[in-house]
Amino acid sequence: MTVMTRLTRLLRSGWSGFFLCSALLLTGCGGGGGSGSSSGGDNSGGDDPSGTTVAVRGVDISMLETVEAAGGTFQVNGTAQDLLPLLKAQGVNLVRLRLWVDPKSSSNEVYGGGDSDLARVIRLAKRAKAQDMAFMLDLHYSDFWTDPAKQYKPKAWANLSTDELVAQVQSYTQDVVAQLITAGVAPDYVQIGNEINSGMLWPTGKNWAASGETVGGFDVLARLLSAGVTGLRTAETAGGVTTPAKTILHLAEGGKNSTFRWWFDEITQRNVPFDIIGLSYYPYWHGPLSDLQTNMDDMVSRYSKPVMVVETAYAFTLENGDSLGNNFGSATDVTNGGYPATPAGQQQFLQDLKTRIAAVPNEQGLGFVYWEPDWLPVNDATWTTDAGMLYIPSSCPTLASCSVGNAWENQALFDFNGDALPALAEFAAAP
Repeated sequence: MTVMTRLTRLLRSGWSGFFLCSALLLTGCGGGGGSGSSSGGDNSGGDDPSGTTVAVRGVDISMLETVEAAGGTFQVNGTAQDLLPLLKAQGVNLVRLRLWVDPKSSSNEVYGGGDSDLARVIRLAKRAKAQDMAFMLDLHYSDFWTDPAKQYKPKAWANLSTDELVAQVQSYTQDVVAQLITAGVAPDYVQIGNEINSGMLWPTGKNWAASGETVGGFDVLARLLSAGVTGLRTAETAGGVTTPAKTILHLAEGGKNSTFRWWFDEITQRNVPFDIIGLSYYPYWHGPLSDLQTNMDDMVSRYSKPVMVVETAYAFTLENGDSLGNNFGSATDVTNGGYPATPAGQQQFLQDLKTRIAAVPNEQGLGFVYWEPDWLPVNDATWTTDAGMLYIPSSCPTLASCSVGNAWENQALFDFNGDALPALAEFAAAP
């Protein structure tokens, strides 16, 4: 099936936001599965034998303004370009942006990591929409990073009761989406929470308890998630949105089927409304692509929902571009990841990932989002500041226990000088 055929079918079934038309004009779109090769990896072959195409080919570029302000530039074949048109020309059709509630201290010190407040999200979303890209909003419901290990409440919400917190999630979501609609950047997809394996807005919305801890459990988590969806829908109705955004519930550990079954069994039993199951999948942390395939197939079968890999990445080198050690930085990471940490290995991983997504039955593998391909090792484009560390004490118990810097630059889709890597070609290539 061609990209255009799948796009037409998705649109007719009520899906929107898949802007692949321009990709049809690019070299390699609808052709072979890319030119990368490696001695390791999935070995799943080239084009998907079913002929299914991967519709969503996205990037999370929440760090972009910070990288640009620090002097980072992006080049293809030696020619510097604005990143958004560059990505569009390479086949990217969606931009994902994280949103934090108030990413600065009480004394107005920014937390870093892209300083992703609403004003910044609106600016970046406008740049994406100007390129006819879809826009995915990633609501963290926190002032800074969230993941399975930390889900801190926004400072202003810290003392709210459970009922007040549920109401606040609804009103906050409604206000954010209303402002996006007014700005002309209504989202096409909305994540209600980020990597919420362990719930959100701890401890009220946490779904498991440590020894001696009192948490709200899945009952309260379900109320919070439903409140977020209600806020979204209320804003869309008031704003005259004719094609509502697709909602995503997003977990990490995309290769861990037992976690996904446990979590989504609990959530579906409580009738939380959602459209898509979102997965983070980093092979060096989450297991081989075969585990991801098993989990995606099972999610579609068990819950009758499509799946999307909303975060993924792989290293193109083990070298370090700054003073902070990298998340993917050792030979063990290469062994666990299954591909060489080389430009060709990075490209082969992305090619094989697309093939796995395309193989999900009944065209229910919607696509992927590459996380922070733009995060160059430039000064001040750091994952945190000292003020940010103080907000996440579980990750940084003391300032001395953490360091500022960039732990991701060797997983970008541009080398340390900002030159495009071969893996970027996979956004336009089949499947």
